[in-house]
Amino acid sequence: MSAAAARLLPLPRTLGSRLFLILLAGLTIAYGLAFGVVFAERYLTARAVMLGTLESDVATSIAILDRLPADERAQWVPRLDRGTYRFVLGPGLPGVPDLSARGADIAARIQEAGGRRHPVKIESIPGDGKRLQAHLTLSDGRPLTIDVHPAPLPLAQWLPYVLAIQLVLLLLCCWFAVRLAIRPLADLARAADALDPDRPAPRLSEAGPAEVAHAAMAFNAMRDRIAHHVEERVRILAAISHDLQTPITRMTLRAEMAEDSAGKDKLVQDLAEIQRLVREGLAYARSAHGDAEAAARIDIASFIESLAYDYQDTGKAVTTAGRIDGAIVTRPHALRRILTNLIDNALKFGGAAELSVRRDAGGAVVIAVLDRGPGIPEDQLEAVMQPFFRLEQSRSRETGGTGLGLAIAQQLALAIGGTLALRNRDGGGLCAEVTLR
Repeated sequence: MSAAAARLLPLPRTLGSRLFLILLAGLTIAYGLAFGVVFAERYLTARAVMLGTLESDVATSIAILDRLPADERAQWVPRLDRGTYRFVLGPGLPGVPDLSARGADIAARIQEAGGRRHPVKIESIPGDGKRLQAHLTLSDGRPLTIDVHPAPLPLAQWLPYVLAIQLVLLLLCCWFAVRLAIRPLADLARAADALDPDRPAPRLSEAGPAEVAHAAMAFNAMRDRIAHHVEERVRILAAISHDLQTPITRMTLRAEMAEDSAGKDKLVQDLAEIQRLVREGLAYARSAHGDAEAAARIDIASFIESLAYDYQDTGKAVTTAGRIDGAIVTRPHALRRILTNLIDNALKFGGAAELSVRRDAGGAVVIAVLDRGPGIPEDQLEAVMQPFFRLEQSRSRETGGTGLGLAIAQQLALAIGGTLALRNRDGGGLCAEVTLR
């Protein structure tokens, strides 16, 4: 379809609506054609019967009136009238000889009925629709007029109701067929949206038609492969991180036992950085299984205040603003690790951190960690939560970190059924929000 046609005939956006319109239009056209053929066949049959009856009835009526005495004809005329024509004793109305195709057929039948004995002259009455008048002269010289007013083909009173019922059934059948065809696709889309290798989810049902079952089996197999691949990578990362700790510890001990020198200090610092990187890698690998911790009921206000007090006891500028009363069910150790990583980032880049707790319009608990640091470029707000991603200005040995803090926080947030979102604050700084539903 061209762009101009698409503008003139905009299609619905959903596949179900489009299939419904296509099926409904096709079936309606087919139904209309079938009804038209039946109606046309009925019309032609009724017309043939009417013309045949007209010829025989008119011939009989003319013969009766011709044999009756003139003074008795007026009594018989009403008895000879029919639904589409009547007899008039007299010359009738003036008309014109122009006839339509239908009028010509009726005129031919009347002329056949009159025969040679009573020549018939057919005229159309102008301004009176399809009305015709046939003029002839009886044997005694008296004029006789046949006034013909063809009536349309009568329709049964129940026919509109039958048509309405058929259209309703047509709509219901189209809707049911489209719904039956679209439902597996909608189920597949919901399963794809909910796909998360780190969180258990029910398998897609493999029942139904062969095509639907095959698609469901292929999707389930794909999900299993993805989960296995992710689990294998996490297991490899955890194994490497764990096995590296022993040689790094030995190297650190040997470096510390060496003679004091500038090279020794740099070597110890490098080993400490490697040790930290290994520990963060191991923590990230474990965060993929954050749902292994048992859920517990905690008082959220007390939890946040306790976390802030722990930092304050070490001389860190961590404050709280805003609180809500009530308890939530979550995994407290995973939540503490999430907030600890966010607070550490706020302290590192902003010098201070502020914690606030609120409920959103949907009743979810939102914990925000705010700072007044340099913030993050808008185009990198999503990228900084990827493993080992570090901003250009944070790659120094003193402030760079491993690039796993936010990745661990996001992984744990997903594992406990929450979300982590970052946004820049008005006036500078960053806001990290953990939403628990």
